[in-house]
Amino acid sequence: MQTDREKLKAQKEKILELVRAFCKAKLDEEYCRLAEKMTEKLARKRPSPLLRGKPEIWAAGIIHALGTTNFLFDRDFEPYVSLDEINDFFGTKKSTSGNKAKLIRDMFKLDARRNEEFLTERIKKANPFRDMVMINGFLVPISMLPEELQEIVRQAKAQQGGNLSINIIEVDE
Repeated sequence: MQTDREKLKAQKEKILELVRAFCKAKLDEEYCRLAEKMTEKLARKRPSPLLRGKPEIWAAGIIHALGTTNFLFDRDFEPYVSLDEINDFFGTKKSTSGNKAKLIRDMFKLDARRNEEFLTERIKKANPFRDMVMINGFLVPISMLPEELQEIVRQAKAQQGGNLSINIIEVDE
């Protein structure tokens, strides 16, 4: 009888095989790296959600979640893939893969404004929030901060995956 650890390893390997095949056929190396990273991160969660559900649905959900965050479904961007192509490739239904993608997006807080971890480089560079910081509830360009704070903010944003909010408290002496 297989342990949960052995089941998880087998499930993860099957999902990785599926996302790699899809990326090789329809996408590029960058999407492949992001899909692998997301699969690995899902496998590390405790308890891992990958222990439940079919690998094809997880693979479709992973690609769908990455695609939603990175404008994969917009014909004006390259690469472009439709939801039908994803679901046809994995033999899944739109509603099922869409629900799995939403679960993944919510789990990892996938949003271009708040989390750059699973964004393509092109999307990261085009992100209008990239050079902004929230200070006391106001969105402020980093360039408006004193120079000594700019580098501190950029380093903090890099450590937090692009999301940073600062609350400044004044202390009366």
